[in-house]
Amino acid sequence: MSACGPRPASPSARRGTRRVMAAGVLALSAAAASAQTVLDADTSERFARLALACVAREYPNKPEHVLSGPEDLKSPQAVHPAFFGCYDWHSSVHGHWMLARLLRLDPRMPSGARVREAFDAHFTEEAAAEEARYLDAAANRAFERPYGWAWLLQLSAELARSDDPAAKAWRARLAPLENAVVARLQSYLPKLTEPVRSGVHPNTAFALGLAIDYARAAGNRELERVLAARAHFYFGQDRACAVAYEPSGEDFLSPCLAEADLMRRVTAPREYGAWLRRFLPALSTRHRLGLSPAVVSDPTDPKLVHLDGLNLSRAWMLRGMASGLAASDKRRGVLRAAADAHAAAGLARVSSGNYEGEHWLASFAVYLLTQETK
Repeated sequence: MSACGPRPASPSARRGTRRVMAAGVLALSAAAASAQTVLDADTSERFARLALACVAREYPNKPEHVLSGPEDLKSPQAVHPAFFGCYDWHSSVHGHWMLARLLRLDPRMPSGARVREAFDAHFTEEAAAEEARYLDAAANRAFERPYGWAWLLQLSAELARSDDPAAKAWRARLAPLENAVVARLQSYLPKLTEPVRSGVHPNTAFALGLAIDYARAAGNRELERVLAARAHFYFGQDRACAVAYEPSGEDFLSPCLAEADLMRRVTAPREYGAWLRRFLPALSTRHRLGLSPAVVSDPTDPKLVHLDGLNLSRAWMLRGMASGLAASDKRRGVLRAAADAHAAAGLARVSSGNYEGEHWLASFAVYLLTQETK
């Protein structure tokens, strides 16, 4: 660059710009979303309709599909008879999870009959067997690992929590796929010698957190033991996470917060408080995180819109972290305030009219608004 050319903005200047942009987003969204801490009936129905509009919509579709030969050139529905909609496999899975949770919380929801029809159509023994066979192929051993796996287990856990006989039948039909994912997870983790600290699908901490929730809901003590041991192995000695470097431009997860939200699941409050003091020292010494809600410049871009999801996932992770601390810990207030700011920004963007975000953001919003932190 020549001496007379523009100088790159300093890190502090970039952070200042992001704070100004985020403040604008919050000013616009606060009235609509900042007070929303529970899922009301109207919002629940709106989110359900977003999922119902895509779980049987085959195209557009972004398959993560290895072609071993011309015989593998098949339509998404032929390859994935249960989870072919919502643009990609994992979005279809967590779209179904969202519908299962909404139906459990309100069995009389207006869209309930449509949800049941979709589940009856997609959750068949034949479809589950075909999905499990797909995972069995050697070429597909990394398919949706670990993000899609974790959401499939969340779906199974949600069906397990329900008292509805239909939910128990749906889970029984999905059992071959549930069992296949559990087996692959248990086989994979001992081979993973270092965690993946990504802000997108390969993130290890996020998947372990969802998998632990599944293991507890399903009563799988051995899986829970393995997952907790791997969490401590990967993250127990971590120090001073570089949260100031987040987010990357296409993140929908925070690597630092995903790790902290995982560790509160496997650590007692006092021990967790000490771990968090080492992991996020500024939170203890200056009572600040330095995180502002991310801003999406183009919601029609399928990668840039990830940042709307980041605001939602940050919000639930921050609330999860607060729940893991002792009731007297002053850091709880800082975490909850940051969570509220991110929730306001994220919830205002779920129904944008753009399929790039609408096929998945409602799932994140429902996870946030119905969060279970036990």
